[in-house]
Amino acid sequence: MMMRPICIIALICVTFNLSAQQITPTPEQIKTLTAEWKGERFADGRPKTSDRFLARLKNVSLEEAWGYLRNKGYQNQFEGDWTIIRPDSVMVGRVVTAQYMPLRPDYDKLIKDKGKTEGRIGGTNSWPIDVLQNGDVYVADSYGKIVDGTLIGDNLGNAIYAKSHTGVVFYGSVRDIEGLEEINGFNGWVKGYDPSYIQQMMLAGINVPIRIGRATVLPGDVVLAKKGGIVFIPAQFLEDLVLNSEFVQLRDAFGHQRLREGKYTPGQIDQQWTDEIKKDFLQWLDIQKDLPMTRQELDAYMKDRTW
Repeated sequence: MMMRPICIIALICVTFNLSAQQITPTPEQIKTLTAEWKGERFADGRPKTSDRFLARLKNVSLEEAWGYLRNKGYQNQFEGDWTIIRPDSVMVGRVVTAQYMPLRPDYDKLIKDKGKTEGRIGGTNSWPIDVLQNGDVYVADSYGKIVDGTLIGDNLGNAIYAKSHTGVVFYGSVRDIEGLEEINGFNGWVKGYDPSYIQQMMLAGINVPIRIGRATVLPGDVVLAKKGGIVFIPAQFLEDLVLNSEFVQLRDAFGHQRLREGKYTPGQIDQQWTDEIKKDFLQWLDIQKDLPMTRQELDAYMKDRTW
């Protein structure tokens, strides 16, 4: 008998936390957490989503991504109200998670002792950085702690950017904000800034399920971070979400043009299209020089599209 997905996640989390033998789940455990992803994976088990679709995701609005996921039944994938290092930039990438908790000495000792046996060096807040790869985004739940909750300063910020070429999402704070701003290309969505050093916090796990405000985030999710907030996209939806958004953008561009030309009324464009309008749209597509997707992708998508 197959276990329900929520039971599988609960079992993995309980096993992980009770044993205290792992800082990071095994690749097989991460594969179980992300079982709906059927594509290529990294050695650590995380979904290896397409660089091509990650780049195209930057052109998707938060509303489009949020609406798509809501229609799929994923109601809790958005978090807003951030302090952003570069507010006019867009950040996308694959999630590496980290869970922080208030310091408890006995548990903290177990984590640090295990880290030594695994050859981990430096402070525990640097350990998630060591696993980052190009295109990853370091996403950490530090339970909203601002004072003495600063996960990184400019030194670790440089290390993060050298490995990932992206940035961070922290449900907590950073320090050395001026130094972080000087890292060309680095960006961060955080809940605050404070000049203090990290104190009375401990790392509890890397690449485990975490909560970021209103959202539940799994390792290998995809981040879409913009000025208005962040949508965390399950890996299995990335390609279809991007194609859906690009198709809607084409429909809107066609509709707007025909409305300006006076060919159709708003009522005709805003309701289910007639066969005549659909035919007109297909002919309009044939003369477009800059499609957001390849024509092969568009044709394949439209075969299954319900207008």
